[in-house]
Amino acid sequence: MEDDDLAAIRKARLEQLKAQGGGSGGGGSSSGAGGAGQEDRQQQEEEARKSILNQILEPEAADRLGRIRLVKESRAQDVENRLITLARSGQLRQKVTEEQLKELLGAVAEGKEEGKIVVTRRKGTWDDEDDDLLDLE
Repeated sequence: MEDDDLAAIRKARLEQLKAQGGGSGGGGSSSGAGGAGQEDRQQQEEEARKSILNQILEPEAADRLGRIRLVKESRAQDVENRLITLARSGQLRQKVTEEQLKELLGAVAEGKEEGKIVVTRRKGTWDDEDDDLLDLE
């Protein structure tokens, strides 16, 4: 089973590399076909990503990643990139569970510390000009 998964990942990567090589060579010959070729290449890359993710994620983990994508696209993209990198380097020995995905999300979240907003409030001190307003009554 693991050999089949590895073979499928290699095949998807080979197709992706062929698409990248073919797209850059054919795109320079005509500018009109370059835009369509780029869209085709992006679609092929997306299909390859989905194929790899389907092979390395358990259904519960894939559902969680889909929910994360609805909330924060960039976070889901970062997690997917890391998962695909791990799969291509052969560091994944089995399908990724939901718990492992949670750990990976924590690691990605630690790496990207979002800027925090700090609010400083002024103390309620009165100026001499404010005292003049009280004398109008």
